[in-house]
Amino acid sequence: VPLPPAFKLPASQPSPTGPSADIQQLPNQVTGVDTDPHFLIHVPQKEDTLCFNINEEPGVILSLVQDPDTGFSVNGQLIGNRAGSPGQHQGTYFGRLGIVNPTTGFQLEVTPHNITLNPDSGGPVFSWKDQASLRQHEVVVTINRKRNLVVAVEDGGTFEVVLHRVWKGSAVHQDFLGFYVLDSHRMSARTHGLLGQFFHPIDYTVSDPHPGSDPTKTDATMLVKSHQLTVTRGLQKDYSKNPRHGAEVTCWFVHNNGAGLIDGVYTDYIVPDIF
Repeated sequence: VPLPPAFKLPASQPSPTGPSADIQQLPNQVTGVDTDPHFLIHVPQKEDTLCFNINEEPGVILSLVQDPDTGFSVNGQLIGNRAGSPGQHQGTYFGRLGIVNPTTGFQLEVTPHNITLNPDSGGPVFSWKDQASLRQHEVVVTINRKRNLVVAVEDGGTFEVVLHRVWKGSAVHQDFLGFYVLDSHRMSARTHGLLGQFFHPIDYTVSDPHPGSDPTKTDATMLVKSHQLTVTRGLQKDYSKNPRHGAEVTCWFVHNNGAGLIDGVYTDYIVPDIF
């Protein structure tokens, strides 16, 4: 497909096997969302991580990042895990992401099958088998074959989409995506969304650790945003550096769809469209 003039493909492509330079320079932990959607909120000033799930129906679209000053946004649509017994909680995963930078007319739609630039204007479609780096004005997209893609916005943020392919015997029965925030310090102070609201420092205290209802896990009391919550110490996985195996992250898990930690309630973040 011929690329429109706004896109430039440099002659030298990054190596398909090595991770991109952006990811090599990452902090050890980043904020993101992955698997059944587990939101991981890294709090560097506390050297700690908070986590929560959002339990919603397949098809629902959630606002992950929204910067009202620039209009930049990232929305994610949930897909279901096709397996499972009737009546059993169906895991949900992100199966479609829409990334928009309206100041430059940039749109990117990502699924586990295709990566489409400017879908509303019939832009080029790439597959995850492609290795490519392209620029449209101030946005650079780097596709690392069968692994991940990185979107870097000048004077904005840098974000990573991780491709998760299902393997035989996996508990998940369709491919899905993870989304990570590699750099957000240039995003505006009004940035919001399920992830975007945590681009700014958050203050909380954790006290009174004690055995929880599951005696193998520790519960504690968290004071955050004038709420007193019971939180549970747990393990999640961060796939930002190793899309295949991930790295274990210890976090304080906030129950009930992040109630008390997120601003408002999780249904406030449901949006009608991917863009």
